[in-house]
Amino acid sequence: MDEKKVEAKRRFAGQKIPTMKRRDDYNDYHGRRLYMITIEVEGRRPLFGQLAGVAEAADGSPDAPRIVFSPLGRAVHDEWCNIPRYYPQIEVMALQMMPDHLHGILFVRETLPVHLSQVITGFKTGCNRLYKAATEPQPTQKPQPSVQAAAPSQQAPFQRLFSPGYNDLLLKNYEELGKWKNYLRDNPRRLLMKRAKPEFLRPFFNLRLGSHVYNGIGNRSLLSAPWRQAVRASRRLTGQALEAEVARYMALARQGAVLISPAISPGEKLVMRTAFDAGLPTVVVMCNGFTPLSKPKGEQFYACADGQLLMLSAWEHQNQRQPLTAYQCQQMNLMAIEMAQPTTQNRQP
Repeated sequence: MDEKKVEAKRRFAGQKIPTMKRRDDYNDYHGRRLYMITIEVEGRRPLFGQLAGVAEAADGSPDAPRIVFSPLGRAVHDEWCNIPRYYPQIEVMALQMMPDHLHGILFVRETLPVHLSQVITGFKTGCNRLYKAATEPQPTQKPQPSVQAAAPSQQAPFQRLFSPGYNDLLLKNYEELGKWKNYLRDNPRRLLMKRAKPEFLRPFFNLRLGSHVYNGIGNRSLLSAPWRQAVRASRRLTGQALEAEVARYMALARQGAVLISPAISPGEKLVMRTAFDAGLPTVVVMCNGFTPLSKPKGEQFYACADGQLLMLSAWEHQNQRQPLTAYQCQQMNLMAIEMAQPTTQNRQP
């Protein structure tokens, strides 16, 4: 999109509302590109199947985490895989069905004749037909319970299957593709863990600590540890001096200190990364907040599940990454120092 169109959108579309369903202003959604698409069931109803397996089971074992499809879930799966029949320019690279949503990876190999949103709309329209056929009783028959086991109030009158819109991620480099596939494959395992440890893996809000109110994800009991240590490392530290500073903080952490930092300077990043990799407890102060559906990413997910990590933000979630200001850096460092004070109280209204 050219600069004039972008400026026009800024002037006339109003203030942007943080959402995961906003399209990228600089992508035309016709050309060759890889996308990860997420679509939710209306009302987050678990219509596509049941979660099964054991979180600790290895991939490929009989107890590995998986989704057992409902008839509707299987039909939606097949409908997604049939997208290339209507748009041969698209290759379906992956699909992970979950009980109440789906993640799919699409590769637009050649220029599409329509916007990608029209492809997704066509897919959703086909799925709505399947859903309507599965939930509406035949005229000559008595109404039967739906095979989807949804509540009666959810089945009549007919509702659309999917909530409006969809989320897309654009592949920026091919290293991300492997991460995307791992994310899709591990989704059932992460859901099992989230259900087993909701106190560590579900976002929380309105947590007052000292003079600030936070939202976050992770092990809040780290804030009650008797020894909490704020990490500060000057940008001027290099070489042996930096190694000595990392060793000093690591020694404190191994003695029982919970390290707290926004990890802004290279030295602070190195300290917190070294402690994280060693499995030691850390609290990270962040500038971007969380939504009710947020979840930790990648290795952070498993660290939160193990009670090793807490992520906190005094700011609301913003969908677009914003550069850190000097004021935010100062505030986050002051927050870390305040959290480390013995008088800091952890209470939730």
